[in-house]
Amino acid sequence: MSIESAISDLHKAHSQGQEKYTYFLLAAAGAAIGFAVQKTDGLSLTWWLLPVGISTLLWGASFYCGCKNLDRVSAATSANFNLLQLRNGSHPNQPPHIESTEAAIRGVTTALDTNIQNAHKYAVWQFRLLILGAVMFVAWRVLEMLRVTL
Repeated sequence: MSIESAISDLHKAHSQGQEKYTYFLLAAAGAAIGFAVQKTDGLSLTWWLLPVGISTLLWGASFYCGCKNLDRVSAATSANFNLLQLRNGSHPNQPPHIESTEAAIRGVTTALDTNIQNAHKYAVWQFRLLILGAVMFVAWRVLEMLRVTL
């Protein structure tokens, strides 16, 4: 096995692992929203439900960030493919002049870097918002227990 093949296999494994993790967090946020709806079914709308409402909004924001993360990863993959084609000289819209090709490479590289940074930002916030939602939900349950026992 060549080093290039090993690097390619490792990159594929890493990418697949990250994608599975993102989908896991998406599923967790969706399940958490469903659980919160189930736990509040039939309850009267009061200020006591504010923490669970906030947790549901946080989970919804986490879900949004997960979707945006997947979108930016896809855009980065597309930009990377275009960059490789430009560098190889096989892009279907390859500019005819070297200077134009170099400008196109710079533009695609900038887009690639921006998409990677945005994907990372969304991935970080997807996790943070999921955890913050869980903290708010647990706080609501504790407050609800205190309210009932006092």
